[in-house]
Amino acid sequence: MEASYQPFYRELSRFIAKECIFTDPSRTMAYGTDASCYRLIPQIVVRLDSEREVQQTLVLAQKYKLPVTFRAAGTSLSGQAITDSILITLGDNWRQYKIFGDAGYIRLKPGVIGADANRYLAPFGRKIGPDPASIDACKIGGIAANNASGMCCGTAQNSYQTLHAMRLILADGTLIDTADSESIAAFKKTHGPMLAQLQSLSQQTKANPHLADLIRHKYRLKNTTGYSLNALVDFDDPLDILTHLMIGSEGTLGFIAEITYETVEEHQFKASALFVFSDIETACEATRILKKQPVSAVELMDRGALASVENEDGLPDFMPLLTDDATALLVEVRGADQETLQNKMAQIMSSIAEFNLEQQVPFTDKPEEFGRLWAIRKGIFPAIGAVRPVGSTVIIEDVAFPIEQLADGVKDLRKLFIKHDYNAVIYGHALDGNMHFVFQQSFDTPQQVTRYQEFMEAIAHLVAVEYKGSLKAEHGTGRNMASFVELEWGNEAYELMWQLKNLLDPQHLLSPGVLLNRDNQGHLKNLKLLPAADKRVDSCIECGFCEPVCPSTALSFTPRQRIVIWREINRLRRSGDDNKRLKLLEKDFRYLGDDTCAATGLCARRCPVGINTGELIRDIRTQRNMRHEKVARWTASHFTTITGGARLALNTVAGASKLIGPQRMGKVTKALYTLSAGNIPLLTPAFPRGTSCPQPPKLSTGDEKVVYLPSCATRTMGAAVTDPDQRPLTQVVEQLLTKAGFSIIYPEGLDSLCCGMPYNSKGIKTVAAERLADMEQALWQASEQGKYPILIDTSPCALRAVEGFTKPMALFEPIGFVNHYLTDKLEFIPEDKPVMMHVTCSSVKMGLSAPMKALLDRCCKQVVIPDGIHCCGFAGDKGMKTPELNASALRLLNQQVPTNCTEGVSNSRTCEIGLSEHSGVPYRSVLYLVDRVTKPLPKTIS
Repeated sequence: MEASYQPFYRELSRFIAKECIFTDPSRTMAYGTDASCYRLIPQIVVRLDSEREVQQTLVLAQKYKLPVTFRAAGTSLSGQAITDSILITLGDNWRQYKIFGDAGYIRLKPGVIGADANRYLAPFGRKIGPDPASIDACKIGGIAANNASGMCCGTAQNSYQTLHAMRLILADGTLIDTADSESIAAFKKTHGPMLAQLQSLSQQTKANPHLADLIRHKYRLKNTTGYSLNALVDFDDPLDILTHLMIGSEGTLGFIAEITYETVEEHQFKASALFVFSDIETACEATRILKKQPVSAVELMDRGALASVENEDGLPDFMPLLTDDATALLVEVRGADQETLQNKMAQIMSSIAEFNLEQQVPFTDKPEEFGRLWAIRKGIFPAIGAVRPVGSTVIIEDVAFPIEQLADGVKDLRKLFIKHDYNAVIYGHALDGNMHFVFQQSFDTPQQVTRYQEFMEAIAHLVAVEYKGSLKAEHGTGRNMASFVELEWGNEAYELMWQLKNLLDPQHLLSPGVLLNRDNQGHLKNLKLLPAADKRVDSCIECGFCEPVCPSTALSFTPRQRIVIWREINRLRRSGDDNKRLKLLEKDFRYLGDDTCAATGLCARRCPVGINTGELIRDIRTQRNMRHEKVARWTASHFTTITGGARLALNTVAGASKLIGPQRMGKVTKALYTLSAGNIPLLTPAFPRGTSCPQPPKLSTGDEKVVYLPSCATRTMGAAVTDPDQRPLTQVVEQLLTKAGFSIIYPEGLDSLCCGMPYNSKGIKTVAAERLADMEQALWQASEQGKYPILIDTSPCALRAVEGFTKPMALFEPIGFVNHYLTDKLEFIPEDKPVMMHVTCSSVKMGLSAPMKALLDRCCKQVVIPDGIHCCGFAGDKGMKTPELNASALRLLNQQVPTNCTEGVSNSRTCEIGLSEHSGVPYRSVLYLVDRVTKPLPKTIS
């Protein structure tokens, strides 16, 4: 941290907890990353949790004249969320929401993820208007601040158009709530001159026909270049002008502390079709016709875009056979009912009947079929990102042409690709003339930077000058277009934007260089390098889509941040520069990157290019733990002894807990954990007593046979001392299977079997593979070479088997087994009380989220799926050795448990320990619930 920031830091520390302020080189670099092609490292990162803290921080920044940047999810593509000064990030208290007015409105804090807002509204048949492609990761603060739109939103349902009210904090720390009359009255007293000046600027703009007409023209298109000058011509009330100026201001005019949207209808009935035209010009002409039809979305994809995904599974067979200039339109239509939907489809087909199609996939309203069509569109960017040369980045630019000139604009755009030797692909939201083009770019040499400079200048002139279009249609101006705002808007409008900046941020401390920049070379500075680090993660584009599901997000690094720092470590190792910094990063990475990574791989499911950061971490652990392989082999060969010792230890703790009380025992074990610096595992009151390994039943009477493999965790861990149901899981499974008419087979040598997960998670892969192979052989024999189904009662072990076995066996974890084999053998009598549901990481990977919800709906009348809980972070033994990871992952759980809820279910014994500890209710295997609510179906007499 530079000396000039130290007085600010000292004062900041008086009202912000020091654990929420970061100045170390690892976390400042990690947090100072967004999805753009720029890199800036902040001096200070501060995580704030309240409006009061934001106000105080802004006042302090004004005092010391230090720039401040706000960051939501950091998925921004144009460099809006980075700074080399003070970066403000959002804590957990920015996740609240409220639906009111018959779901006509939703009030959202800026930390709510966009997709979550839609999930809250879904039961009412409503959604928010903006629908950016990053909606599963980006947050409301970024959506509003960038006026993000998307595939169906257009210009009619973006944040600007659907804004109802706002709480905002200005650069001087003043808070105004436009839904509160008292707040408005107070603001008018303190900021009357500001409001008067806004009103004056509005009147001047309206009185200037040339300027007013220019503004109206610009917003006939999708446009996020510069400030929302349309606020000056659309409204008379200065408060309306102020709040609408905040939309798209990218944090340069103030902080949006809360926004209330007017919601829009989410039609239940949808259908999609894919129409392939012979060339891009014809596709653009068809778009002009479709613009007048009742379509919800029209997505254009040129031949290069289609080629990037044409070999993916499930896509139309004709795709590899398309001609060189073929261009597709993906069309979606929606309706309130099936009849309306059918009528719209017929009208659309009639409107384009005059066109000769090269290929087509006719309209389908089957979700699995139109889902595959949308997979083409959604897969383009990941496909290109996955094959880019190591060290290069993928840049997505975002322009809009007037719809009547779309064909010519796209044709000229392609000429520039050829002239500057870029192999770019084009796709985008054709109804709005909004085209994205994606290209690979490296900034390693001055020649590459010069090439990029010349290309961007040519693009800016083509779009902004020749076609009077938008240089930024929906991604926000950011750093990469701030230097071109005047070119697009002209001097008069540009200077008006500076007047607004001077009025609302007179010291220019809010995100300087973002949105407005008088430096015409600003877009060429602080360009991001992406050096090679490891083949598993080199394709990372640092988008941040992985972050919402990572259990360590609030504790240490996210997957994106792990990759950022690992890249820097490897760059420093190769260069030999700054050895002191290298050692600091390596030291920090051990805990922030390695020890606190659950390595479950959920990040890969959200990553556009499928990166599993957990694989990188396991490889790092392999290198670090090679010296422990002998110990690992000894434990593997003495596994029965090890599990027996674990049972003894658990029973000892359970006995002491019963003697002195669970809470007092919890304090004792916590003290031992702390005093031993984590070498003695932390055993909480939720920890189970030991249990015995099940024995083969003496008499098998069931009509059908099943091989049952209790995991080593199940064979070792029984119920917690505080759990009302003291039956071990093995007993429950035996009762349930017998009830359903199954005869149970246990594999030979059961107590010595293990899938190898404990070794694999520590990177000891050879021992893990050997353990898995032993288990496979035992199950192969027990199932009589795959004749009988196999139930593995813990989902992580089941996934290991599914992914690693080579012999053909029918493998099931509890959800799949019950749904496949028991629902037609048992009568379900649902209970009238709520149950908490947790889907483990392994179950998510096996596609069991929906089947688990369906099963629980059979068992009870209210299933609670808590927000923001993905991986529980227990991760094998990390719940004992790094318990703060489990606590951080489940920090939002307890507050979401209904008061009348007494039970949670999952399908992994170790996960259930952490879930029980942090929810306050016992979590058990879902099989406990299934056993309790079922009885045998009456036998029919033939």
